[in-house]
Order: sequence, then structure tokens, then C-alpha cells
Amino acid sequence: VLARIAEDDEEAQLEALRVFKHAHVLRVAASDVAGTRHLMKVSDYLTFIAEVVLEAVLAMAWRHLVRKHGYPLRQDGSRAGAAPEFLIVGYGKLGGIELGYGSDLDLVFIHAADPQSETDGVRPIDTPLFFTRLGQRIIHLLTAMTPAGTLYDVDMRLRPSGNAGLLVTSLDAFADYQQREAWTWEHQALVRARVVAGHSPLAQAFDAVRKEVLGSPREPDALRKDVLKMRDKMRQHLGGKAAPEEFDLKHDPGGMVDIEFLCQFAVLSMGHATPGLLQWSDNIRILETLESSGRLPAEECRHLREAYLALRSAAHRASLAREAAYGKDADFHSHRQAVMAVWQRLLEPQPPPV
Repeated sequence: VLARIAEDDEEAQLEALRVFKHAHVLRVAASDVAGTRHLMKVSDYLTFIAEVVLEAVLAMAWRHLVRKHGYPLRQDGSRAGAAPEFLIVGYGKLGGIELGYGSDLDLVFIHAADPQSETDGVRPIDTPLFFTRLGQRIIHLLTAMTPAGTLYDVDMRLRPSGNAGLLVTSLDAFADYQQREAWTWEHQALVRARVVAGHSPLAQAFDAVRKEVLGSPREPDALRKDVLKMRDKMRQHLGGKAAPEEFDLKHDPGGMVDIEFLCQFAVLSMGHATPGLLQWSDNIRILETLESSGRLPAEECRHLREAYLALRSAAHRASLAREAAYGKDADFHSHRQAVMAVWQRLLEPQPPPV
């Protein structure tokens, strides 16, 4: 679609992207309501739509900055190519291939250029400033309000140092932060991170950093304590708001977030010995790997998968109906009990009797 529009006609390109997104989301929703597309396929397609949009927006923003300031230089001093040497990393639902209707995009921006250099155009600027403006441009294109609406809402709080950190970071700085400064909850978030747009060689380098960080050996009791502390904090802020005989599908005990935390704990505690766990960013394949590798009992993995899909399906239906993600406790009692039993065994084991 964009190939038929002049490169400098940004407004027309954005409008075409919005039409593309809305048309394809509507097509997915129609098959979803008709029951002809499984929940996992719905999330896959919604995620793929976002990835196509992000690739297009990155290309638009790159051309805009290069026209103004020229190309940045690589760390070896050579000129960057026509393709953006830049990554958009998806976290959360986007990274976990679980995007829903109206989901925000949790993003982190990464580059690998020489931070001490300038661009090579007639109006050169420092390379870090070039990439900061590139990130700002991407956010603007995604969130700009027009009569046709916006493309996506964006959340950048998962970048190194959160809102206090740089909008765009080099891969070296990202790796150093993750190894030396990141909290355990940031490593939990990294479990669901994957490159969703950008430069393939740089994406491979990011994947290597991610696997190295997640696969580092950890002291089990300290990790367990950190994970429980973060889970308790989330429950205090987000859980316990459902009416009697109902429960919050996401945040209450035995809900979706408990299963996500179990998967993250498993990756962080077992990834050094089971590298296959480091390959995936989605919970279902993490659970499948835990079963196939023998790291968790097959029955527990099956219960967790069934519970996660049932809870996600109910939350998804609530989202379609624009309702809160609450469910009847009686409808999910067995799923919740199964999740809480695994939680108790892995994260809150009782000391043996004296």
C-alpha cells in the first residue's frame, strides 16, 4: 500500500497505515466473534499487524531523520546503510505474542552506532541525539491523533532506568545495565522481550544479550524472595477489586499473572541448565519446554496451560464486550486451585516438619 504513496507524503502514508490496521483488526474481530479463529490465532494475528505497522513507522521515521541530518556512523566508522540499524523491542503482551484489542505497545529502542560520532549530512547532529529524535519520531507517528484515530498507544517505562532513563540506548549500554543494575523484576520483564522490528544482525546480537542475562545462574532463595515481593506489591495495587463470588482474572491469586510469574521464575531459576527455556517469550511455549525438558511434572504443566488459556479466553471475551476482566469464582475454581498448588510448591514451599 505504501509503495504507491510518495515517500515525503507522510500524512498520506500514516492514513494508509491506519486504514490497513483498522481493516485487518476488523477482519480478525469478525472471525473471532464468529468463533472461526482460536484465541491463540487471534493474538498471533493482532501481534503480526502491530509488527507490520512498527516496521513501516520505523522506515518512515528513519527516512525523515536521514533527509534532515544524514546517516549515523557505525562503531567501526563506516556509514550506516539505507536500512535502519535500530531495534524496536516489544515487551509485555506484544513481546509475548498475546496482543489484544486496544492493547498498548510496551517498547524499548536500541541502536548500535558510535555514540561519539556525528551524522554525515549537511546539518549533522550527534549520533545519540539522532537516535533520540528517531525514537521520538516513532512515538509521534504511532500516537498522533487524527480524524481516523491513532495507530497505537505506547508505553516506554520498561526501558533501562524507566522514565528517568534515556529514550534510546545502545546495545552495549543495555547489556551493561541488565548485568549490573537491573532489578529482578526487570529480568522478569525481559523474559517476555523480543525484537519486533529493525535490523536483523542487531536483533541477533540483542537475542544473545537477552539469553546471557536470563541464563545467568541465580541463588534460588534470593530469586524466590524477589519474585514474591514484586507479586505482593502488584496484588496490593491491582488485585482484590472484584465483587463477592467473583475474582479478577488477571490479578487475583490463581489468575493469569500468577501463571506469568511462575513462567518467569522458572526461566530465571532454570534457564542456565535448560537453555531451551531462553528461546521463548510466550508463556505457552515456556510451559511446553518445562514439560518436554522434565523440569516440571507434565501434569502441572498441563494444568497451567489449561488454566492460562481458559483465563485468557475469558479476559479476551470481556475485552471484546468492553467489560472488566472478572469471572465467577465457581467457573474457575479448579483452575485457580491448580495454579495455587504449583505456586505453593515452587514459590512458597513449607519447611519440612521438625
